[in-house]
Amino acid sequence: MSEYKNFTEIMLKIKEDYPNLSKGNKRIADFILNKYEKAAFMTAASLGEAVGVSEATVVRFANYLGFNGYPRFKKVLQEMIKTKLTTTQRIDMSLDKFDEEHLLNDILTADIDNIRYTLDEFDKDRFQKVIDLIVNAQTVYIVGFRTTSLLTEFLGYYLDLLLNQVKVIDSKVGDIYEQIIHAKPGDVVIGISFPRYSSKTYESMKFLKERGLKVVAITDNEMSPITRISDYYLIAKSNIISFVDTITAPMSLMNAIIVAVGLRNREKTKEIFNELEEIWAEHYIYDNSQS
Repeated sequence: MSEYKNFTEIMLKIKEDYPNLSKGNKRIADFILNKYEKAAFMTAASLGEAVGVSEATVVRFANYLGFNGYPRFKKVLQEMIKTKLTTTQRIDMSLDKFDEEHLLNDILTADIDNIRYTLDEFDKDRFQKVIDLIVNAQTVYIVGFRTTSLLTEFLGYYLDLLLNQVKVIDSKVGDIYEQIIHAKPGDVVIGISFPRYSSKTYESMKFLKERGLKVVAITDNEMSPITRISDYYLIAKSNIISFVDTITAPMSLMNAIIVAVGLRNREKTKEIFNELEEIWAEHYIYDNSQS
């Protein structure tokens, strides 16, 4: 497959070759250029029907662009356009894709598929190397803004219990760079970013990499901006086109990281939570009236 780094490169390829395309391929090209957000979720047959060409012609067009079949073209296009879709476009697509009667089933099924895909494509060796970096780091910085701040807070809360030297960068507290000015080689930064990718997350990670930190990216695909500046990356699928971002598979990955870190030093982890249990009991943190 031709290596397209971003959505724009695919569109440029189509535009550059447009004068030399056949009449049928020009129809396909016109549709993709003008309605890419719809084309990315259509089958070859439905796209062919929409523009008046055969399914085989659509497949050959994908091959012409350098993709190994139409499904691969469709998948890559879906991944790339997630960064292009505005909230309004996402709402329109949600109306087209979901109906109220089957909404719960469709959303839960999509989340199940995201977890299943994450597991099927998971690189276990890379995961273990990431855990090595985390447990051996002097300080762990966690960066992620907007919707992903839910993930950074969750991951940071538990890692700080287990490791102590963990700092979640908060975009609401002063200047970001003031919070990471003491970062140094031997530290690790975990950056979390999902569509629509936060430029602030990318810039913070880039700054820390330039200061000599090892960089771990947690994102939805290999073409994400933060994978390009990472030493290691972990993928969690987030593939629901809606005005609400899904974090189901990413949250499962956070759970796995936390448990893996805890298991690296089981005795220390037990000591920490035994002490916490005593504190919780002493200060009546939990309601034990039913026990």
